[in-house]
Amino acid sequence: MSEFVAQCRREWRRLGVAGPLAEEMAADLTSDLEEAEAEGVSAEEYLGASASDPRSFAASWASERGIIPAPPSREQGRRRPLALVAFTALTAITVIVAALLLATGEPKLSLARTTPPPGARRTVVSTSGAAPVEWILLFLAIAALGFSAWLWLRWSRSRPPIASPGSHPQS
Repeated sequence: MSEFVAQCRREWRRLGVAGPLAEEMAADLTSDLEEAEAEGVSAEEYLGASASDPRSFAASWASERGIIPAPPSREQGRRRPLALVAFTALTAITVIVAALLLATGEPKLSLARTTPPPGARRTVVSTSGAAPVEWILLFLAIAALGFSAWLWLRWSRSRPPIASPGSHPQS
């Protein structure tokens, strides 16, 4: 069971629990587990479902002691920030539109001289004048998509694991 306590220590360190507090909690946990074992109760029985999830156990216990903010409930934990979803969708659509515009060469830009010189044929030049703008749009959209991916990674790493209710021992 010392591996369980070691994993809890790592989780408390990751969550930013001060060293002395983490050591105190680890000592309490070790003492509780040894006491339960002396009474003939296995660690799995004592910890319940938490025995297989030390990260959630550690987060829940630290939260209950008021050391870290309470982890979100399962319903709140799965919610994605609406602004981030909208930003990601908008950048993905912009990348697709810019790529399609570049692939099709649309819109076309036609240049014509309205009054040709005497004796000359009327000349019409057709080119895609929007291509530089489309390339810039595509580059910016790809950069925004990369930024969006970075935001998603930060968002997912900044949240503590979700603890199930009652997943800590009563001390």
